[in-house]
Amino acid sequence: MNEVRSFSSLERQSIFEGLGAHPYDLIVIGGGITGAGIALDAITRGMKVLLVEMQDYAAGTSSRSTKLVHGGLRYLKQLEVGMVAEVGKERAVVYENGPHVTIPEWMLLPIHKGGTFGKFSTSIGLMVYDFLAGVKRSERRVMLSPVQTLLREPLLKADGLLGAGYYVEYRTDDARLTLEVLKEAAARDAVLLNYAKAERLNYDANGRIAGITVRDMISGQTRDVSALKVVNAAGPWVDQIREMDQSRKGKQLQLTKGVHLVIDQSKFPLKQAIYFDTPDGRMVFAIPRSGKTYVGTTDTVYKDDPASPHIHEEDRDYILRAIHYMFPEVQLTAADVESGWAGVRPLILEEGKSPSEISRKDEIWESPSGMITIAGGKLTGYRKMADTVVNLVAAKIREAGGPAFGECQTRHMPISGGHVGGSAGFADYVREQTEIAAAQGIDRKLAEQWVQTYGSNAPVLYEIAQELAEQSMGEGPHKATPLPDAVLVPLVYAIRHEMACKPTDFFIRRTGSLLFDISWTQKWKEPVIDYMASVLNWSDQEKEQHASELEQEIERATQPQTRPQL
Repeated sequence: MNEVRSFSSLERQSIFEGLGAHPYDLIVIGGGITGAGIALDAITRGMKVLLVEMQDYAAGTSSRSTKLVHGGLRYLKQLEVGMVAEVGKERAVVYENGPHVTIPEWMLLPIHKGGTFGKFSTSIGLMVYDFLAGVKRSERRVMLSPVQTLLREPLLKADGLLGAGYYVEYRTDDARLTLEVLKEAAARDAVLLNYAKAERLNYDANGRIAGITVRDMISGQTRDVSALKVVNAAGPWVDQIREMDQSRKGKQLQLTKGVHLVIDQSKFPLKQAIYFDTPDGRMVFAIPRSGKTYVGTTDTVYKDDPASPHIHEEDRDYILRAIHYMFPEVQLTAADVESGWAGVRPLILEEGKSPSEISRKDEIWESPSGMITIAGGKLTGYRKMADTVVNLVAAKIREAGGPAFGECQTRHMPISGGHVGGSAGFADYVREQTEIAAAQGIDRKLAEQWVQTYGSNAPVLYEIAQELAEQSMGEGPHKATPLPDAVLVPLVYAIRHEMACKPTDFFIRRTGSLLFDISWTQKWKEPVIDYMASVLNWSDQEKEQHASELEQEIERATQPQTRPQL
């Protein structure tokens, strides 16, 4: 098993200092799922690759989605047949390559009188969807009667219920999916840096893009790095990079905001994932997950800072109204909402269309300087988008007299943690590894949780647990920590193997606890900050700054804002 030392926050500074040592074939700007996919595709074709991300990996759109690897059902409604076929087939590829971060989830699509979908159109639509998306036999749609529907979800509105469609979506942890793709790229020698901003684009004498100036957002240092090609995969910041390239012409981004709320199952005891109508004719998801129910999303035009979208009271109230409309017996108030998140979608502007009507299709541009930009697209299609982009990069390098690179390798390539024998072998892998851990004295339930979360990387956590147990007997740095293994082992792993640099990285994107278990975050935030401060040698000022950042994120997740009056 590869130990990914090049993806450690303990080595991040030395990685940065070595940046200008040699030129790269490709620099990728943006460490969300799109950039991650491009980096992995390119490195596996033999390119020398650098990826820079100005925040943490997946800190933008790629940690703030509905956390579904969509099959693209909603695109049938817009008659985007080609997109349904491509996205549906790609969903199966994502699942096979990372079954530890992707879980099949049966989804109920209730049909009510006067609703968006009729019974016949739903049946036909789901059948067409099964065919286009190449859905496996065991996951093909089933049509349910009203009685069968209410048996699966008793909380649903019974009035006017005609039945339901029952089909499979795939639930994921979007941030962890992004991290696992990046870790696989790192294991294959891609150079990856978070908190590293492309501050300037650099050009040769002919005005062709030839590299970037990178600023380390932690130390403040800069480095000039050269490359044969530069890809702009900056998500919501794509147009800002195009502005730097003086090529922001033609099609541009339309940012839209999506909000999700998290409610404890004691308040909203949903048994079954639901995709349901809202009073204004949109569709919203309600999904049970780890003792919580999360509901979303909204879709409104967004014009503020993409780095810090807020939940506003009207966003919260919109979702609460939608819940009350479809689940009338669930009497929720604003006080019942534990936490939530807001994300920004970078869509391609289409004049005259509402946010919900704008296509989610990706587009690729090449500017006069030779910079390649990719924008739009969906989480599910990340690998296929990367294939298309890297094909273009390889062709352009070859045209310019550079080396030839091979074909895409990623279709049947497990991502980091996904080396478990595919989806069919994952359950057996979990059982085997749980037994191995239990034999080493690790709590069985905790071990199983680690295998479910980290897949084939779980044995590295077992090694860390053993190491910490031995050190705690002596006078090592771990002796004084009050953190239990359930917190400390994933924290050490996140620092050593997932380049977690800040408490926000750990609580939001390495564990998701700030989104789904706010009380866990509150309970462990201080000892986690203390531990990170000691291991990463923070000054008192740095420690205070990181603690303050975490508090801001907790506030953002738990306290919706009042929209300012214009």
